[in-house]
Amino acid sequence: MDWNTIFASRMGRMKASEIRELLKLLDQPDIISFAGGIPDPALFPTAAFQTAFADALSSGKQEQALQYSVSEGYAPLRKWIAGQMEKLGVPCDIDNILITSGSQQALDYLGKLMLSPNDTALVGWPTYLGALGAFNAYEPHYDRLVAHGNRSAADYAETATANGGRVKFAYASVDFANPTGETLDLAARQNILALADDLDCAVIEDAAYQSLRFDGDAIPPMLAIEIMRKGSIEDCRTIYCGSFSKTLSPGLRVGWICASKDVIGRLVLMKQAADLHSSTINQMAICHVAETMFDDHVATIRDVYRTRRDAMLDALQTHMPKGVHWTKPEGGMFVWVTLPDHMNGADLLAQSLKSQRVAFVPGSAFYADGSGTNTLRLSFSRADAPTISEGIKRLGALIAAA
Repeated sequence: MDWNTIFASRMGRMKASEIRELLKLLDQPDIISFAGGIPDPALFPTAAFQTAFADALSSGKQEQALQYSVSEGYAPLRKWIAGQMEKLGVPCDIDNILITSGSQQALDYLGKLMLSPNDTALVGWPTYLGALGAFNAYEPHYDRLVAHGNRSAADYAETATANGGRVKFAYASVDFANPTGETLDLAARQNILALADDLDCAVIEDAAYQSLRFDGDAIPPMLAIEIMRKGSIEDCRTIYCGSFSKTLSPGLRVGWICASKDVIGRLVLMKQAADLHSSTINQMAICHVAETMFDDHVATIRDVYRTRRDAMLDALQTHMPKGVHWTKPEGGMFVWVTLPDHMNGADLLAQSLKSQRVAFVPGSAFYADGSGTNTLRLSFSRADAPTISEGIKRLGALIAAA
């Protein structure tokens, strides 16, 4: 049987994640991996989760923990998230919060909600690979989101119309972005909001790394900026996507969307059709740990990741040859490296795995058009300082030779 005659046309746009494939390398003990942008499991609050799951299964709670639940999510967790959003300058209530199975599910739902074939999504160049994977299924065109520049809304609209659709949203990872580690400054956030107003499109604010700031002053989320201008979340076009994956646990798959009730109501219908609701016991456990130790735990992991970030920046400064440039993130998990124009990150990875046993992610995977072949992403989240120093030393020698 030729299944290609049965599969939907959208399957032609869906590709295996290079990062998912590279994660398999973590099982090889001689590999120094800067590939997976994942938390260090040694930092998971394991004891707190043991207590939380025991509490969720205790007398009087086990029926709720193991039973079907509402699609919107566990009410005490939504209440806690609403309190956190208010601290960020986003006054809202639990009806503005939808619990998702990680922020990745949120991106998939938002693509499904807004994209018709040939519509346009504005994304960074580069942007989060998982966002491209989520949106690709809905057959959009991509255009480059320019936060600082003079490209007009009319130009974006004209290009989108020529492609057979309209601009539906601007997607931005605003703090310590995956993959670049860069943060959008206040002016850039304001510019994106103004552009969205002119285009009458949505803004998807991916805030997966928002809590992991090491240096500098916090910048208000775009949703907070828009509320300051418009007065209420119900009048805002920004949709905020948050996650516990980088702070408490990625394996429990708990994220959230914060937006106007009109948007949340439509997304709840999708949740009902897709998986009914996210795991109740996981939500209860996350809520228990968040209520008892979130701020203290985040402060601890920030200190660890800050030390590793510093080790990577120091090693890059020491070992990289002239002509190589890199970002200097104020938080998060990533450093973005730009090689000389003639070099290819994918070829370099093949050489590195063979001769140096150092893994990273070639940068072209993060570009909607496959460009950026002379770039690569390094993650400092899982390696200690001596390992980072040795890995960057090996990689620098390989680049110098090339």
